[in-house]
Amino acid sequence: MPMTTITRSSPLPIRRKTCLIAFSHPTTLVAALLLPLASASLAQTLPAAGVAVGPQYDTTHVYIAPADLDAFVNSFVATFGGKPSKRSVANVLPVTSSTQMQYLLTPVGALSIFAYQTPIPFPFGQERTGYLVTDMDQAIKAARAAGAEVVVEPFKDAIGMDAVIEWPGGLKMQIYWHFTPSTNTNPPLETVPENRVYVSRDEADNFVASFVRFANGKVVSDDPHADAAEIGQARETYRRIEIRSLFGNMLVLVTDGHLPYPFGYEITGYRVPDLGATLDKAKAAGVKILFAPYPAQDRTTAIVEFPGGYIAEIHSSPAH
Repeated sequence: MPMTTITRSSPLPIRRKTCLIAFSHPTTLVAALLLPLASASLAQTLPAAGVAVGPQYDTTHVYIAPADLDAFVNSFVATFGGKPSKRSVANVLPVTSSTQMQYLLTPVGALSIFAYQTPIPFPFGQERTGYLVTDMDQAIKAARAAGAEVVVEPFKDAIGMDAVIEWPGGLKMQIYWHFTPSTNTNPPLETVPENRVYVSRDEADNFVASFVRFANGKVVSDDPHADAAEIGQARETYRRIEIRSLFGNMLVLVTDGHLPYPFGYEITGYRVPDLGATLDKAKAAGVKILFAPYPAQDRTTAIVEFPGGYIAEIHSSPAH
């Protein structure tokens, strides 16, 4: 599934991630068929893949009200570019349900978008992202060995298998696998999005150790005194951990939980070459700026809300 975002005014859950809003498992699977294989250059710069396939197969799950679907998709494309798939209606869960679903591939990341026409069965909508794996049985075994809980055991959809796992600290994500590997060659991502994970101090080390083991990832930075003004806590510090793997980028934000709105609701961060120009396009498309651009150590960052309630972080690197 893709990411989810939660708006306080909407009756539907919109939360993680990525951006974010959640998507059903089969949708992510169908979407992944459209994505290219991981590039050789990426494979050379990342740790061994394990069960990962590549970040262009990872989607943020976005759950949104049917009435907001057009406005959301149009505003996201206007902001970042990209092309949406054809929309369809199906049951993509192991229990009875019905959703409109659409896949959106952009230069900065992919979304699996779900607009349910029925109540959303538990615990779907809580998973923030969908990761394609090379083998479902191996992935489940690896997740459990790394300390994850399988909260939705593997089930079939039209083209493969899906499951939902939960990590120490409460992060839920979907993993999915295709019966027939994709051979399509869509353009690779221009920038790899960032899975933004807020965890408590109690579970931070457990979460990082578990996920890094599962993903064959690497901690590339761990700053115990990062500037917390970038998450709305002026004159404070927090622990900021960056992880890289063939699943993509992850930013772990270890906080005391005293977060002003909207921090914690954004599940995906998107890197763009020019933040100001991107925000201008976003505002013209009806996107709200919830947190104005702030110059942090390695980026200028902003938080936005798309029509329908999907909340995301957008950033650009400082000019040199």
